[in-house]
Amino acid sequence: MKSAQEDAYLEFVASRAKALYRSAYVLAAGDAHLAEDLVQETLSRVYVHWKRVIGADNPSAYAQTVLVRTFLSLRRRRSTGERPVGNMPDSAAAGPDTALRLTLLDALGQLPPRDRAVLLLRYWEDRSIEETAGMLRLSSSAVRSQGTRALGRLRALLGDSLSDLVAH
Repeated sequence: MKSAQEDAYLEFVASRAKALYRSAYVLAAGDAHLAEDLVQETLSRVYVHWKRVIGADNPSAYAQTVLVRTFLSLRRRRSTGERPVGNMPDSAAAGPDTALRLTLLDALGQLPPRDRAVLLLRYWEDRSIEETAGMLRLSSSAVRSQGTRALGRLRALLGDSLSDLVAH
């Protein structure tokens, strides 16, 4: 890669890495190590195709699409994997919404990967139905119906626990 292209890539990484990590963290249902792996894989794929990425209308959306597709393909490839344990670390992150965040991430972790991806893109990233459909290679109606079903599953998983946490 030429020096000017390298500089543009490094600038892109510096500006987008944190946002990609936040999205990956939600997709990975709070698994920080998996989120880091997803971001690293995404940025390496973006680097390989940097000429195409830099020529795209929205390089950030391109990278976000690569992240979501990397997550979905990883979930399909993993026939076995690590199983999370019920023990939490001794020290928790400080903040009033820690319990709420952990409850939401746990519930998201119980959803199928594609449901998580739809919810992330539509509600966390605030993407339109059409953008989400393009990123996931689905029709707009499939995104709408899958989003509705995913929200229903999430509500069923959370039950009254969410209202208890929000009230405090």
